[in-house]
Amino acid sequence: MKKPNTNYSYIRYLNDALVILLAYLGTLATLFQPAFQFFSVYFLVLTYFLWYLMSNFSKLYADRRSNKFSEEIIFIIYHIILFAIVLSSSLFFLQPGAHYNFKFFIYFLTYSFLLATISKYILRKNRHAAFYQGKFYDSILLVGDTPAAHNFADTVKKYFYYGYQCVGILSEEQIDELAQKLLSTPIDEVVIALPNDKYSLIQQCIDVCDAQRIKVRILPDFRQYATSSVYINNIGRVPVMNVGGLPLDRWENKLLKRSFDIVFSLTFFLTIGIILFPVVALLIKLSSKGPVFFKQERWGLNNKLIVCYKFRTMVEESKDVDEDGKYQQAYKNDPRITSIGRILRKTNLDEIPQFWNVLIGNMSVVGPRPHPTPLNNESMHTVDNYMLRHIVLPGITGWAQVNGCRGETKTVEEMQERVDFDLSYIHRWTFWLDCQIILQTIINLIRGDQNAY
Repeated sequence: MKKPNTNYSYIRYLNDALVILLAYLGTLATLFQPAFQFFSVYFLVLTYFLWYLMSNFSKLYADRRSNKFSEEIIFIIYHIILFAIVLSSSLFFLQPGAHYNFKFFIYFLTYSFLLATISKYILRKNRHAAFYQGKFYDSILLVGDTPAAHNFADTVKKYFYYGYQCVGILSEEQIDELAQKLLSTPIDEVVIALPNDKYSLIQQCIDVCDAQRIKVRILPDFRQYATSSVYINNIGRVPVMNVGGLPLDRWENKLLKRSFDIVFSLTFFLTIGIILFPVVALLIKLSSKGPVFFKQERWGLNNKLIVCYKFRTMVEESKDVDEDGKYQQAYKNDPRITSIGRILRKTNLDEIPQFWNVLIGNMSVVGPRPHPTPLNNESMHTVDNYMLRHIVLPGITGWAQVNGCRGETKTVEEMQERVDFDLSYIHRWTFWLDCQIILQTIINLIRGDQNAY
């Protein structure tokens, strides 16, 4: 019998209370201010109040069990920014003490961020371990024997750390058995995966679940809107599904993204790049004959051909097309790859010359990865909605890559999965999503990627 999964939220609140206390004490110790002299209950009370108050705006305690930890880090940063603004403003007007200076805030906020990030990561890993061991989880009953239902069931089974277990699937003919099923089986949530036109059956399921106080989710079928951005909001009390323009169709979003690209690329070249480029160039020259850089024709925004720059990782005589005229992607233990090339590809360092593409404006830091012309020609006829990935600038890294869809695509299904991630990114772009992808890329670079070769 599973244990209830209801205390995790309380643990997260208590964890942050401890984080704030330790950050405060750590700040006093760093500034060599004895705690008995400067310890302020007033400051702590105000800090606790504003921390939890701002969490309502930053969504700090939203359930992100099915999201990567990089997203949680982004929300911690967002929360710290809001918290810092409100706390400093409050102290300025209330003037609780002169010792709360700029240096004090820098240390306090830095400690708060580091401790919150580390502790939340530990809590997350412990929770995933509990899910894996079956100590607790949320039981899910699916209603509707549809492809969407089976895809949902396969997903939560594959990604055990989501904390869900499907206890069964009821077909349309079995909906009358729903009430009895809820009474006889411990179920936390019902996910309705019926076709969108089954209004009466969907409402019947909702009524049954409401009567037994069971949480309901509806798994909508948006496949017919695959070429558009779909989101739901309310007009008054009426929910409305919006099918319309993409986030990057708006000029202010384009300006924000382009400004970030320029600042990020220049910062990279003036800090890391100025040291890294000469070192990598020398290693390439020493390991094999040929040029340092590799130039390849790829497809960019609106199918426009661009020259994509990379560090050369293969022997100069290697060919991209096999005897049958088919594009030959890099594969595991590919003999064309040089010794230093394997390291560069494994760590993504072969891609860093593309920051020049970003500066000249035919690529972005984040976006769908651009594919070589032969691969585009092969995929555009076999992969659904493939060409839609070209409606935004391609990127050095992307949503597909940080979700494991990188390297060789041996089947049409693997390429389809990559394209689906790219379209998901295009449809739900935000500045914070770009930050999350960059952060996750750095994490993957540090720990290594098994699909990079």
